[in-house]
Amino acid sequence: MDKRMNVVLYEPEMPLNTGNIGRTCVATNTRLHLIGPLGFKLNEKAIRRAGLDYWDKLDVAVYCDFSDFLDKNPGAKLYLATTKAEQAYTDVAYEPGCYLMFGKESAGIPEEILVEYREHCVRIPMWGEIRSLNLANSVAILLYEALRQNGFDRMAKEGRLHRLEWK
Repeated sequence: MDKRMNVVLYEPEMPLNTGNIGRTCVATNTRLHLIGPLGFKLNEKAIRRAGLDYWDKLDVAVYCDFSDFLDKNPGAKLYLATTKAEQAYTDVAYEPGCYLMFGKESAGIPEEILVEYREHCVRIPMWGEIRSLNLANSVAILLYEALRQNGFDRMAKEGRLHRLEWK
């Protein structure tokens, strides 16, 4: 069984967000799943610019709709990010290989899907009346929490400082 984390974007609309998320997925060895219809073409310059030179290293799968995604990923353990959730993203124990799902920028995940997966809906706490965070930021927050809980498996956990020689 593949223990890599999975990020699922439901009908993403903005190529820059998807490009940034793709770059995060490459940096974390996470598979990206895109559920259509997409609000852009995958060969658009904006998505490549945001993903920099990492886009060709991305493990990405594209699906025509949510049913297609479910058919091709039987038994996927889904966690759905939504402002409508009752539990915080930190209240969940994320399993290796789970799927973190995020909705489109303008509307989120459809309510009929949220109701079906109610126990697996999570939210990022926010102050005040802000509607939501940027999609790429939300993905990074949840993904890194799931990776942290799983010990950042096979990821570099330490950097190296190189001393500068002052003259």
